[in-house]
Order: sequence, then C-alpha cells, then structure tokens
Amino acid sequence: MSEWITALETRFPNWKVHISSRMALQEYGSEGQVERFLLSPRVFSEEHLHLEVSMRSFRAEALSAFVGHVVANEPDAAHATCEKIRAKYPIYLTRNLSDAKAWLRSQARGTERFGLIASSGALRLRPEGIHIKAEIEPANWFLNESTDVRSSYYLEDVATEFTVQGLELDWVGVCWDGDFHHRDGNWRSQAFKGTKWQSVNDESRRSYLKNAYRVILTRARQGMIIFVPEGNSSDPTRPPSFYDGTYEYLRSCGVPILQASAAPNPREDF
Repeated sequence: MSEWITALETRFPNWKVHISSRMALQEYGSEGQVERFLLSPRVFSEEHLHLEVSMRSFRAEALSAFVGHVVANEPDAAHATCEKIRAKYPIYLTRNLSDAKAWLRSQARGTERFGLIASSGALRLRPEGIHIKAEIEPANWFLNESTDVRSSYYLEDVATEFTVQGLELDWVGVCWDGDFHHRDGNWRSQAFKGTKWQSVNDESRRSYLKNAYRVILTRARQGMIIFVPEGNSSDPTRPPSFYDGTYEYLRSCGVPILQASAAPNPREDF
C-alpha cells in the first residue's frame, strides 16, 4: 500500500483520491506515511470502499479479524474471535504433515479445491518435504484436475504468498516455519541466508513478513489446518525452540489440536 501512496504523491499530484476508511489501520503501511497522506485535501475517505470479509470467506466474516489478532500478538482477542468462527469455519493445528494432508482430502467435496501454502521465507521446511524454492506454474496449481501431479490437489507443490495473493482455495494447509516464530511472548522475524538464520531488524521487512503470514492465513474460504513442525534438536537450523513457541501460542489463540478421529483416511477420489 505504501507504494501506491508513493506513486500518487510523486507522479499524480493533481488526482483526487478516494480510499477506504480502513486505510488508517497499521497493517496497510507505515503509520506516519499513511497519516500524512490522509491529511491531504485531495484524499477522501469512504467506508463503502472497503472490501468486506464476507465477500472472501462466506463461512467466517470474522476470519480476517482473527488472523489480524494472531499476527498482532493479541492471543486473548484471537481466542475470543476463534470461538465465534469455529462452528462454521473449522481451524485445526497439527505437528504431523501427513495428518494435515489427510484432513484436507477428507474435507473437500466435489470440485472444492485444497492445497498447501507457506511463506516464501520458509526455507527450512525442506526436511519436511516442503521445498519452497521449487517453482510452480500458478495456472496448473490452481486450475488443473486432481489427476495432475502439478495441481494443488496433489499436495506436493507448495504455493507462497506471491502465488496466492488475491486468490483463494476452499481448504488450505498452512505450513509454518521459523522465519516468523513466537518466542518469549513476542513474534521474532528472521531470514535464512546461506547456512543459518539471521535476525530481521529492519521494521519494513518485519512488517512485510508479518503481512506474508497474514496473506497465507486468509486464503481458505471454508477452513484450514496449520502445520507446525517439531523441529530437530540435532539440526541448528531447525531447533524445536523455533516451533514449540509458535505451536503453544496458536493454542493460546484458541486453535484446537487435530485429534486422530478428526484426521480420517484420505478419500479415494483424490
């Protein structure tokens, strides 16, 4: 959003600009930049320009609010919101990728589509069989039939926030890595460079990473399951501390653990 503001300020100074009143929210960009832009006499704020959540997820109008609370480190508010949407919008948490895949296959009916999504920075999910660097063709992933190994149905190729931005599936498996993990009561941001993780200190980059997870957590129209790996104490790039804190935090946000009875055998038609 900040790039839109920059373009309007530098290249189109004479335009009248009509924006959603929700632009004032911190999630849409640098707080100072947005505030300055809103003060311009050529900017008009209108409530009806906001894209309502109900247009994106017909089962859970409060999904966006829930995800917003999760990434903003507001577990109590997230828990309260999760309780409101769970009856119509199932959300589960698991540490077993096979169980997550089985659950996705069991939920879809007819032509309902499902797939796996992860952050583009989730480079250490590779030991789990999730290779972010493997390039996918979006058209094949989103549109091809369940018999095509390139389609999302096969649960082999994983899409990132770049692939799915502005698009949705019916059911989504969100795969969580250590690039954005919860520890000691706060979110930690890091990037994997070469052979190790490096802390992300730049505020804009931290904001981008937070919004990347906001995107992948809001791609499911009907329900989702979140996979958080166990990690490996013998692998310094995947210590359990990168994952245990996130898992416990999501539990505190009200996300229930997938029980064995909730992960039936995969349906034969997928």
